[in-house]
Amino acid sequence: MDSLKVEIAQLKLMLSAVEQENRLLKTDNTELRQQKLVLEEKLNAALDGTGLCLWEQHIPSGNLTMFNMEWGSLLGYTIDELAAHIDSWKGNLHPEDRSWVIQNFDDHVSGKTDSYQVTHRMLHKDGSVSWVSDRGRVIEFDDNGQPLRIMGTHIDITQEKRYELGLAELANKDPLTGLLNRKALIEAFELSKQLTSTGALLFIDLDDFKANNDHYGHKFGDSVLIAIANKLTLYLQETADIARLGGDEFVVLYPAEDRALLTEVATELLRLFAAPLEVEGRRISIGLSIGIAVYQTDEQFSTVCEHADTAMYQVKRQGKNCFQFFP
Repeated sequence: MDSLKVEIAQLKLMLSAVEQENRLLKTDNTELRQQKLVLEEKLNAALDGTGLCLWEQHIPSGNLTMFNMEWGSLLGYTIDELAAHIDSWKGNLHPEDRSWVIQNFDDHVSGKTDSYQVTHRMLHKDGSVSWVSDRGRVIEFDDNGQPLRIMGTHIDITQEKRYELGLAELANKDPLTGLLNRKALIEAFELSKQLTSTGALLFIDLDDFKANNDHYGHKFGDSVLIAIANKLTLYLQETADIARLGGDEFVVLYPAEDRALLTEVATELLRLFAAPLEVEGRRISIGLSIGIAVYQTDEQFSTVCEHADTAMYQVKRQGKNCFQFFP
């Protein structure tokens, strides 16, 4: 009987010790959860406003986990509209970027590269394009050495990319008309020689522009130049490169050397400007003096431009509002 009491007492002591240990474990677990919550709050606070999110993909299933924002929010979707899965990610890649981005991702997962790192475009829900900087690395393998989990970061760089593209556009465009500037025109000239080997440069100088500019003022003159640029663009569409070299001088790079075709183009340009131009409530007459120089692969831009300019001045001397070939 005494031995039974002793055993019961020992069991009570053991149970008490277990309960005490359980309470300690619960306390430790609560503290760990609180610490985890604090760390997550600090992480989110650090990442908020940066456009950066942390992601993890379970490779065998393709399921994605976003740690500091809702999946799809970068592209304007809710979790119900866009499943957190690699197929959803692939489906929203920009069509022009999709194949090479997926190839980069697959190359890393298959062990061909040390990391996955690309800058690419994705399609937003509203139809716009978002630019992202995406990078990741496999962090876990299964018992057979196959990749199990990959973790990385996804940064929205749309604003930065738009600013970058804007600067590039400014560097290549005439600030008044939006046409190509001289630098971009020379680049287009060199590219045209690689693509077609021959072509034509039409040097256009406006007739009597200075008189209108002096009479109505420079602001009105700028509006005239913009109207002319728009009219040239509307007619030529994507068949030619159009530039403004400055003042009232325009240049057209046309991908053809056939004089009969170039004659048709020049004749149509003269016809387009035969009627008075309506600008800011005024009707003014603007003529075009056009010099045309056909060029070959081995010719320099400066030489071709000089030839077309020479032909244009010949038109000026003969009465303006016409065209002439060089020589």
